[in-house]
Amino acid sequence: MNGRRKAHRDDGPGHAPTLSRRIAAPADAVWEVFADGWSYAGWVVGTSRVRAVDRAWPAAGSRIGHSFGPWPLIIQDYTRVERCDPAEDLVLTARAWPVGEARVHLHVDPDGAESCVVSITEDASSGPGTLLPRPLRHLILVPRNRETLNRLALIAEGRHREPTKR
Repeated sequence: MNGRRKAHRDDGPGHAPTLSRRIAAPADAVWEVFADGWSYAGWVVGTSRVRAVDRAWPAAGSRIGHSFGPWPLIIQDYTRVERCDPAEDLVLTARAWPVGEARVHLHVDPDGAESCVVSITEDASSGPGTLLPRPLRHLILVPRNRETLNRLALIAEGRHREPTKR
């Protein structure tokens, strides 16, 4: 399975696809990445840079100012923490106007002392993005979030490993 799990789809009302990935680092290492707001653009696909991080990040109500899109069409917006249960759940509202907003739920499940499983569930929550039929939105979000989990794993695993000698 190569550390990856398939997307789970439930196209019933209000459901969004959930993807999961085993990460070869403890849950604390993943939370260190989440808590480092300046690393957000490194693992969130589509974010081109981080402009500002609230000192309280990732506490509920705190925000990251980010940019998205290709240069020179970069758009400035922000992501806000709706709920943070440290070492377990991080729920975000990611703004990307004029496209709209998305609700993103990241869940970390320890899987032994040296690994964990991280799940991501995302769907449009307001704005023009909600006008796309759900199957089309999910066709876009599933590969994007698979890559987001891959990037998150690389950062968490890289920070967790001992430095190698060169």
